[in-house]
Amino acid sequence: QVQLVESGGGLVQAGGSLRLSCAASGRTFSSYTMGWFRQAPGKEREFVAAINSGGRVEYVGAVKGRFTIAEDNVKNTMYLQMNNLKPEDTAVYYCAVSRLPTTAMRQYDYWGQGTQVTVSS
Repeated sequence: QVQLVESGGGLVQAGGSLRLSCAASGRTFSSYTMGWFRQAPGKEREFVAAINSGGRVEYVGAVKGRFTIAEDNVKNTMYLQMNNLKPEDTAVYYCAVSRLPTTAMRQYDYWGQGTQVTVSS
């Protein structure tokens, strides 16, 4: 059974940093695309970043230059390093896995339970 477990969320002041982790189990995801999404209160879930099996990365414009996605295929773990955090980054962050090289949320097959990130001003 596939399971994704996020960790690393918390409360941080604006300008601070957090690193989220997503531990995957149940199968090897080296040939999949792994992505991060977030959902702020009262808003729809949105794409944040993704890394495909070839190592290509994509980011939503709002986080470019501040967030870095990476994966460790040996550990079957994905990371999201978030620097220079802003109050508008406050959201529940979800990791997800897709069999396709995509950023489209509907094409992700497996999801974690989410981890809360709160950035105070």
